[in-house]
Amino acid sequence: MSVTERLAEVRERIARACRDAGRPAGSVELVAVSKTFEAEHITPALAAGQRLFGENRVQEAKAKWPALKEAWPGVELHLIGPLQTNKVREALGLFDVIHTLDRPSLAEALAKEIAKSDRPSPRLLIQVNTGEEPQKAGIAPLEADAFIDACRDVHKLAVEGLMCIPPADEPAAPHFALLAKIAKKHGLATLSMGMSGDYETAIALGATHVRVGSAIFGTR
Repeated sequence: MSVTERLAEVRERIARACRDAGRPAGSVELVAVSKTFEAEHITPALAAGQRLFGENRVQEAKAKWPALKEAWPGVELHLIGPLQTNKVREALGLFDVIHTLDRPSLAEALAKEIAKSDRPSPRLLIQVNTGEEPQKAGIAPLEADAFIDACRDVHKLAVEGLMCIPPADEPAAPHFALLAKIAKKHGLATLSMGMSGDYETAIALGATHVRVGSAIFGTR
């Protein structure tokens, strides 16, 4: 199947999952994860109307997306990988949404750069390490309340939601349910959860954004 065909299939499955969950059409945004793919692989998705894309690394995004954004108006670029504090300034110039606010030092760095910048702040999501995996970024669930409050009250960041990546060897549903519970407690409307293998489960549990890469672009 081509990128265009796979994209159409993913869109149909998202629409079906929304119907099955009793959710309105269009209530879930598809972030097409284009990390590691060159511009020629991304262009067919752009031509098919896809405008939300996810990248893992600032430098990779910087190399390919300014030209693509100029050629294809309306693109919204999401950072879905870890953000180093020394890359914050570049990230603010590139990304419309950052999904991976995951530690106090990054919150402080973002707050300082946003205050100095003449650009609008990107939309910010806090990454929660729902499985408490030591090799994975994110705030532990028991620390999430305090971190969300600090981001809002101390750093004055306009946090709008949460993101998670469940452990690969566990059912995803409990992790999605936990993220939704934390978000509801804090009045956060955006839930970035669900990837190629589990996005329909995520939609059933309240995802507003699903991050799908291999199901659209193929294996890397």
